[in-house]
Amino acid sequence: MKIIISEIPDEGIEVKFKETIISDDSSYPTQAQMRINRTDKEVLISGKIDANVELRCSRCLKDFRLMLNIAVDVVYNPVEDLKGEEKHELKHDELDMGFYSGDELDLSELVKEQIILNIPMKPLCNELCRGICLKCGADLNEGNCGCSEKGTDSRLEILKKLLNKGV
Repeated sequence: MKIIISEIPDEGIEVKFKETIISDDSSYPTQAQMRINRTDKEVLISGKIDANVELRCSRCLKDFRLMLNIAVDVVYNPVEDLKGEEKHELKHDELDMGFYSGDELDLSELVKEQIILNIPMKPLCNELCRGICLKCGADLNEGNCGCSEKGTDSRLEILKKLLNKGV
């Protein structure tokens, strides 16, 4: 959804939309509710995004769905404000800042960015997920696999063979 910045009234606007965001090989059904205000060149966006994402558990490798509820509070400034600067070091209050060029702002890009930033680094289907057996690959959430818990360190296997030969 695109917003024309010059058409934002002084009192601001409320925007609600549903959209499917496509990122790499995934698609996320999303709902967004945002309040957009403009002060001179700055565009202030606050609101919330609800997204239903499909992830793969990093322990058991099963696919699962996760509902993300994301609070958004972003300030956009024109990219022209940075022209002439070869390098620009971000200050603490600029970390939630974005930049726009021209007179158009794409809210879909903001939503996509926020979803990607809020996906867990190590997604888990369940905090108590036991994962898979490192030896046989059985799903430990469905029960024990029967493999011995205590195994020999593979790095010491050569020494074990030498001891068995009687060297």
